[in-house]
Amino acid sequence: MQKGLIKIIGLKVSSYVGVPDKEREQRQDLLIDVTIKPSNSLHDLNDNIEDTVDYFLVAQKIKEIASIGERKLIETLAEEIIDSIRSFFVVDEVEVEVKKFILDDAKYVSVILKS
Repeated sequence: MQKGLIKIIGLKVSSYVGVPDKEREQRQDLLIDVTIKPSNSLHDLNDNIEDTVDYFLVAQKIKEIASIGERKLIETLAEEIIDSIRSFFVVDEVEVEVKKFILDDAKYVSVILKS
């Protein structure tokens, strides 16, 4: 049975993140990509939002998590996002990529976690 995937690509969030204390003094813009494999099939939903993962709620939760507190590692933020999605929705798999724009000579650095 095909289940399907839900993706959110390039969600812009702002967060206090970085290893040096100085780096965490100001919010940084990050981009978040999320791929969710719901436990239920995305086929034959009969247009009922209750039968799927509400991507609007996922995006709002990600923004909320990123805006609260500070972290040294983007890996920690990715873990917190995965844990939150798993606690609110019934999913088989979640993949999160957090992109950070910190190196002058690179487009971005990122971490990808899957659970």
